[in-house]
Amino acid sequence: MTVVVVDDHALFREGVLAILSTVVDVVVVAEAVDGAGAIAAVAEHEPDVVLMDVMLPEMNGVEATEACRAAHPDVAVVMVTMMDDPETVFAAMCAGARGYLVKGADHVTMLNAIRSAARGEVLFSAGVAERVLDFFRVDSGAAARRARPFPELTDREFEILTYIADGSTNEQVARHLALSAKTVANNLSRVFTKLQVTDRAQAIVKAHRAGIGDER
Repeated sequence: MTVVVVDDHALFREGVLAILSTVVDVVVVAEAVDGAGAIAAVAEHEPDVVLMDVMLPEMNGVEATEACRAAHPDVAVVMVTMMDDPETVFAAMCAGARGYLVKGADHVTMLNAIRSAARGEVLFSAGVAERVLDFFRVDSGAAARRARPFPELTDREFEILTYIADGSTNEQVARHLALSAKTVANNLSRVFTKLQVTDRAQAIVKAHRAGIGDER
């Protein structure tokens, strides 16, 4: 079974490579540190499985997964990340991922996920499956959220991004939504992380490109 490992954190990537090097039936054919590298590695090696980090520079792991699966539908992708919120899990699944592991999962769970993905099965690490089920039980707006841009954002985060994209300040958003300025700032920080941007201006540009807000 051939595997490509994609993660921009060298320490984690090297740890995964060390684990997989001890497994007789697994051969790591390439590694990459960003989405573009992942796409190139998949095109060159056509592996059975890709271990893909969600939080990658430039192109995030969800976008890279979608691109890899579009060009090579037989390639199975297992997401590996620190983020286990249901919105990010759904975004990954919609992009075609067949597994979702939270960093820190033991090596047995990782190997089970790789083998399950190669067989066409789907495997979530401990805790993620329950979060997904909870999301279905309590969130009647799940389908609508998946249909809109940036499905990895919660409804509140998306609402705040919409106001920001229209030119509102944090204080104005707080007044509109009856929130504290600190709550708005905390939500906006999570938006930056999920959209892979470093500041407000980049978030606004990305929102405008997705058709959100008034591009003046």
